[in-house]
Amino acid sequence: MVYPPSYQLYKCEHGLTAAEQRAADVRAGEAAAALRDLRLRLGRAFRPRHRAWPARRAADAMTVPAPVPSSVR
Repeated sequence: MVYPPSYQLYKCEHGLTAAEQRAADVRAGEAAAALRDLRLRLGRAFRPRHRAWPARRAADAMTVPAPVPSSVR
């Protein structure tokens, strides 16, 4: 809603009525809930996935010789 400048000045000087304050609180709560949901959804979307090693790294890991205890030599 657009209010005339004189009413806006009055509101600045005298504050909100109880009903207007409750409405503003409800709007602020809805906005906070929407932002929280958005943050959670984005966090899930960009969370690193648990993936198996790429084939090249898995093959490299298998070709590394196992350490031989010195008592066997």
